[in-house]
Amino acid sequence: MSTDLHPLSADEITSWDHEADVVVAGYGIAGVSASIEAARAGADVLVLERTGGWGGAASLSGGILYLGGGTRLQKALGFEDTPENMKAFMLAALGPGADEAKISEYCDGSVEHYEWLVANGVVFKESFWGEPGWEIPGDDGLMFSGGENAAPFNEIATPAPRGHVPQMSDKRTGEKGGGYMIMEPLSRVAAELGVRAEYDVRVQRLVVDRDGRVVGVAAKQYGKELTVRARRGVVLATGSFAYNKEMVAAYAPQLEGRPGAAIEEHDGRAIRMAQALGADLAHMDATEVAFFGDPQLMARGILVNGRGQRYVPEDTYPGRIGQLTLLKNDNRAFLIIDESSYEAGCAATSSTPFFRFHPKWVAETVEELESDMGLPGGTLQTTVEVYNRHAADGVDPVLGKKSEWVKPIGTPVAALDLRNCTAGFTLGGLRTTVNSEVLHVSGEPIPGLFAAGRCTSGVCAWGYASGTSLGDGSFFGRRAGVSAAAN
Repeated sequence: MSTDLHPLSADEITSWDHEADVVVAGYGIAGVSASIEAARAGADVLVLERTGGWGGAASLSGGILYLGGGTRLQKALGFEDTPENMKAFMLAALGPGADEAKISEYCDGSVEHYEWLVANGVVFKESFWGEPGWEIPGDDGLMFSGGENAAPFNEIATPAPRGHVPQMSDKRTGEKGGGYMIMEPLSRVAAELGVRAEYDVRVQRLVVDRDGRVVGVAAKQYGKELTVRARRGVVLATGSFAYNKEMVAAYAPQLEGRPGAAIEEHDGRAIRMAQALGADLAHMDATEVAFFGDPQLMARGILVNGRGQRYVPEDTYPGRIGQLTLLKNDNRAFLIIDESSYEAGCAATSSTPFFRFHPKWVAETVEELESDMGLPGGTLQTTVEVYNRHAADGVDPVLGKKSEWVKPIGTPVAALDLRNCTAGFTLGGLRTTVNSEVLHVSGEPIPGLFAAGRCTSGVCAWGYASGTSLGDGSFFGRRAGVSAAAN
């Protein structure tokens, strides 16, 4: 890929290879949502996609959409929620520094967004999955996906499940999972609306006129240089920078050397192209952190760091466990669990049975286990003693784990080595308005340029909840399409 990111002057272009009212770069969840809304607003839409077909990271994902405020699915399953309640949770869980304006718009518009997805062919089954887990192992439609029902958030806002998962047939996680069941109907709707697509196209630079307005993109297709004119606006929707080693090293070094929980096309190109025009950035250090531990096991034991101390309620969202492990505890974690709890966890239904690791150390006493693990004398013993003292009453006053998962740790006792069991992707990107306009460092929108999805800084500023990427990518993708078409 070319390293030249400087904008190209429209005056240098004598003829355009393609033209459209709205040009969208990227055909994932943000791109397809932008395309649909731009087309419905009467625009002629052309999508430029780097790979050989629609889908992006979205189609390979588990398909969780973070929606709430009282969706039809929530109500059908007996859960009460309001936009205000949803906002209280999101501001607490996705900060510090979460974009309150975006979160407010997102929460207020969430019910309508759910109905939009349903109207465009996304199907949600009226059934609830209430077990700890990264994803739903079957085809249930609703789950807790952000630790809403765990401490400390269950004291901040009334817990409500907001992980909406499309019903799927022939599910194959990572290949044909819930994300595919979102992208397939949406891409079909886009095609029916007349949205055109050019595949195997790599966007290179933005094209600007004499006034600094974005009027197109320069790209490459099969090695040939192309220019594409956008009569109304360009929408950038090409994903994160998780696979750009230089950008990760500069902005999110905590992910260096960790597997990128994204796709290799997420190389930050759109961010760099917009930066070359003076675009502002936000929360570039923010990361989602996956944790390779099975939630059914973690909830039944206690997680300790390299000092033998607990640091997170084990029944919370596993992404929160991952963030606190990597970012706050030097990526050192051990699961302490007794034999009966380990066997019960392994017998439970899970979407991640491959994260059920064998114990590395097994002992008859906590003192012996502590010694075998090489922990400072007395540290683990004190942690377990305090935990067990309160667990005898079914409570966890230290970290607030729910009573259903609290029981004294017996013997024999084991430790699972979960050090370095993290991966992740980046959450920061272009600073945009609630209408998906890309902002210049001056604070003014860059004329003709819009963006959505993981190339932008969305509703997440530090924390994460599963479903916020597909949720804000589709929600603000729609905004980008409307704004570009009206431009």
